[in-house]
Amino acid sequence: MPTTGKANQFSLVKGAHRYLVRCTAGQEDAAIAQLIAWADDNRLDFDWFDAAVLARQVTQRQLERTVPRPDEA
Repeated sequence: MPTTGKANQFSLVKGAHRYLVRCTAGQEDAAIAQLIAWADDNRLDFDWFDAAVLARQVTQRQLERTVPRPDEA
């Protein structure tokens, strides 16, 4: 599938904070690295569960883009 360069946006609202990560196709590893950094930062109200939730969304979008659906094969 060709990529358009369109940025994907993933967000999590936790209390008064909104955590937002954007990435284009092929930059998913950088997005997940940012989530890890946030989870590791004790100053933030963002924990490893939050990172896992958003990382799953990023990974799912990547899979949707790269793995053909049965009706497309």
